[in-house]
Amino acid sequence: MLDKRISDPELMSKVVTSVEAAMLIKDGMNVAASGFTISGYPKAVSMALAKRAEQTGEKIKINLLTGASTGEELDGELARAGMICKRLPYQTNDSLRDSINKGDCQYLDMHLSQVQQYIRYDFLGKIDIAIIEAVAITEDGNIIPSSSVGCSPTFVSKADKVIVEINTSQPIGLEGMADIYVPQSPPYQMPIPISKVDQRIGTPYIPCDKDKLAAIVITDIPDDVKEMTPVDNISMRISGYLIEFLEHEVKMGRLPQNLLPLQSGVGCVGNAVLAGLMKSKFNNMTCYTEVIQDSMLDLIDAGKISYASGTSITTSEKGRKKFYDGINSYRNKIILRPQEISNNPEVIRRLGVIAINTAIEADIYGNINSTHLFGSQMMNGIGGSGDFTRNAYISIFTTASTAKDGRISSIVPMVTHHDHTEHDVMIVITENGLADLRGLSTRERAKLIINNCAHPDYRPMLLDYFERAQKPGMMHTPHLLDEAFSWHTRYMNTGTMKM
Repeated sequence: MLDKRISDPELMSKVVTSVEAAMLIKDGMNVAASGFTISGYPKAVSMALAKRAEQTGEKIKINLLTGASTGEELDGELARAGMICKRLPYQTNDSLRDSINKGDCQYLDMHLSQVQQYIRYDFLGKIDIAIIEAVAITEDGNIIPSSSVGCSPTFVSKADKVIVEINTSQPIGLEGMADIYVPQSPPYQMPIPISKVDQRIGTPYIPCDKDKLAAIVITDIPDDVKEMTPVDNISMRISGYLIEFLEHEVKMGRLPQNLLPLQSGVGCVGNAVLAGLMKSKFNNMTCYTEVIQDSMLDLIDAGKISYASGTSITTSEKGRKKFYDGINSYRNKIILRPQEISNNPEVIRRLGVIAINTAIEADIYGNINSTHLFGSQMMNGIGGSGDFTRNAYISIFTTASTAKDGRISSIVPMVTHHDHTEHDVMIVITENGLADLRGLSTRERAKLIINNCAHPDYRPMLLDYFERAQKPGMMHTPHLLDEAFSWHTRYMNTGTMKM
């Protein structure tokens, strides 16, 4: 029944088809869309826009801003139609990634905590249209977001016009889970008043001026969820080293018995590593993170996690059913915030978050590449890993020690792209072991990472490189630059890093 989704009968006059709503979008516009990691993103209007270009031959290029990645119906459809001129701040779609790496689409990779303030400060130009997925619109015109919050509050406040997609596949029970708080801009910005994970500081809706509502589209298209890969032996071994480390930190008095709030990176590896905590002795844990994934729901159900704060619910199909079935219970244990709050450096540091993120590769000095293949090819983007790593109480990166069936080492002399420098990385974990880098010099770091984290097949090569690189006048961070880069070109030329 639409009267449960649209409280003001007068707003029914703004209900149109997706085709009619898409006609509001013109060439050269800055279009902002809700969504954060394939969750809570609009679908019908973008598909209608792509179809319009296909059928009419109309040349339309837009700059597309979102909270993070979105699904096939938005990123995929528009990328394949060649309609995205510039994209920010994060993506995971295959078609869009191809467009970026071919140079057809310009891409701005951003720290996710900064996107909303960049928009409020007018660094990115005006927002012509915001398209927001919602479960309902209140009598006053305020928007109840669906399965993510992301940048939606700022998109709505700064856009000239707002299109709302009411998605009936999303449960009305999501109402009350959001906590919308938007800081003021300098010089009037005040401290964000969060001192506990479960603290609410805002409203359960996104404020919206009724006059901005240009169109309302009714849809029933579910989020394009991805299945999580099964927890494998490598992930379990990494998780085992993580648990041993956390237990040691508790024993040393550096962490409380229930730890400090946990943040886990998005995706199958992060989900699998966090799942290992199910078998740990830790209870009454909390999460202050971006994305609530399957493993967090499992830990909540098991009583291991008492409360989780994020900006989106991003699960597998099985996890989605679990969430929907238990939504009344989860509403008391999960809070969804704007991403500039979920990822805010001030709050992360105040709460003492333990950040656990995934690396594509790590070098022997502790620098991390989490975005690029071979230095030039964009994979996904930095996402929120920088927000959490630089401000964490303890910053941890995990990776399998090899990739491509062992033909490439994930531990290298020098990363091909620096996302997280040695100054911010405290712990590196692979299935072979853990390197605690706190308080170590560069050469001490190198020995520990090589001996503890590198795969045995590559360890002699790395040790040989490190020993030969140590020359008078080059002893602080020893490198043989030509040879460091040859590790990567060797794979590109032969398909393996091995000699």
